[in-house]
Amino acid sequence: MKWRIRLLILSFGVSYMLLISQLYNLQLNKNAFFEGKAEAQQIASGVLNANRGTVYMTDKNSNRIPAILNKEFNVIYAVPKEVSDPDVVALNISKALDLSVPEVKRQLAKNNDQYEVLKVKASQEEVDAVKKLAIRGIYIKKEIGRFYPLGSLASHVLGYVSPVDEEEKKETGYAEKGRYGIEKQFNDELAGIRGTIKGDRIEAARDGRDITLTIDRNIQAQGEEIIKKLVEDWHAESGTVIVQEPQTGKILAMGNYPTFDPNSYWDAEMKTFINQAVQSVYEPGSVMKPMTMAAGIDSGKITPDTAYNDTGSVTLNKRTIKNWDLKAYGRTTMTGVIEHSLNVGTVFAQRTMGNEIFKNYFIDRFAFGEPTGIALPGERNGDLTAMREGKDINYATAAFGQGIAITPLKMLSAISAVANHGMLMKPIITADEQPQEVRRVISADTARQVAEMMVSAVYVNKLAEIPNYQVAGKTGTAYVPNFGGKGYSDDVVNTYEGFAPAYDPKFVILIKLERPKGAPLAGQTVVPAFRELAQFILNYYNIAPDRS
Repeated sequence: MKWRIRLLILSFGVSYMLLISQLYNLQLNKNAFFEGKAEAQQIASGVLNANRGTVYMTDKNSNRIPAILNKEFNVIYAVPKEVSDPDVVALNISKALDLSVPEVKRQLAKNNDQYEVLKVKASQEEVDAVKKLAIRGIYIKKEIGRFYPLGSLASHVLGYVSPVDEEEKKETGYAEKGRYGIEKQFNDELAGIRGTIKGDRIEAARDGRDITLTIDRNIQAQGEEIIKKLVEDWHAESGTVIVQEPQTGKILAMGNYPTFDPNSYWDAEMKTFINQAVQSVYEPGSVMKPMTMAAGIDSGKITPDTAYNDTGSVTLNKRTIKNWDLKAYGRTTMTGVIEHSLNVGTVFAQRTMGNEIFKNYFIDRFAFGEPTGIALPGERNGDLTAMREGKDINYATAAFGQGIAITPLKMLSAISAVANHGMLMKPIITADEQPQEVRRVISADTARQVAEMMVSAVYVNKLAEIPNYQVAGKTGTAYVPNFGGKGYSDDVVNTYEGFAPAYDPKFVILIKLERPKGAPLAGQTVVPAFRELAQFILNYYNIAPDRS
């Protein structure tokens, strides 16, 4: 009997030790597995995700208009461990979601992974197709994602959000990040701080901050409508429009065409994502002439009434420069040079002030080789390489905007300094940025004289005139260089820059049209577009006439 009792005690003892061992194994050896599973469940439920901040535009009454917000979307995901036949499932899911079979197979092959996203922002048709398949291990949930309620409006300013690769996902914990525009520039602030799991404790996520832009939704919409029509009517390669408030540097509109819809960015070509206003440089042509006059007048070397004898051409370093219309104008003042956009007269102004003075204004004061510092990603430097070579011909062509290249925003910034009585302002695009004076580039008196010359040009050429308002403006038609070769092609870029009311400007506009068919003059294309947009803004702000 005693031996039976001993055997029973021994049996209980062994069972107890086995139980303790199993509990130890579960608690310690498999702890990582269960923590991983718990975290996967939290990720799938969205509890660790921070909501990205909302981005707003504004209007003339300071009302905030949502331009980027968060919205519930369908997300289809897999728990690979639960999928019994990955090859068959990959084939069926790929058909239902229009995905790559090898990529889905790769995701389902991660046996230890508890959460693999197959499709974000899935359509209702895709959701219905997956439900119909009724595959174990494939799930559907609702998740907050990025939504752009204004469609393609200001898409180059806004950018978009897209998935990251596996390495970046491990590093940041985020499945998406901002690409291009504001979404990229302020990605960390918008993204917020993701929640974490520490044992059985969850540290809550912190949502990203909201951002309000200086972009006026109504001016932006009107500007984009105008350049879209302009590009289509002239079968041009592209168009750009920028509107700025000169006294503060606030960007009121910035758009390009062709454009794209951030809600379906994958349908657009990669080149369409480039914001040409800040990420592309071009030779601006005759819109640069007022800057040359500003340098000459400010340095005391010329006045608007300084005259010369225009013979129609000038030769430097064995190269001959002619007026755009191949005409000679005889005795002409500097104001006449701006009125008729004379290359020879602009070269006269540059030669009169000399290369060193000219270089000081273009390279140091206006700083055409440097970025403006706007809070947008990828801003390009200007290219003043030709000027730095020191040849007279290079300074001469730079004076009328050929042989050097800058961004449209840099060109606008320079003319805004003239509109702002000689003070260069940093372009700003978020409402919480304070206006920032960069430096005085010319005196207030010089700025007034240059504005008078530009007003005279509008009066003489008529095309940009607006009844009851004094408008300052300048055209530019520049030939496009033969990239990779020498000289210039027959293609042109048309630009118009101007401001109104001329002596108390409320806005500055730059409109650029790239390679319109038939190489028309700017007066045929961008000038009427400028007038239409300027008239809209004058009415929109209810700006009082300054001319009877």
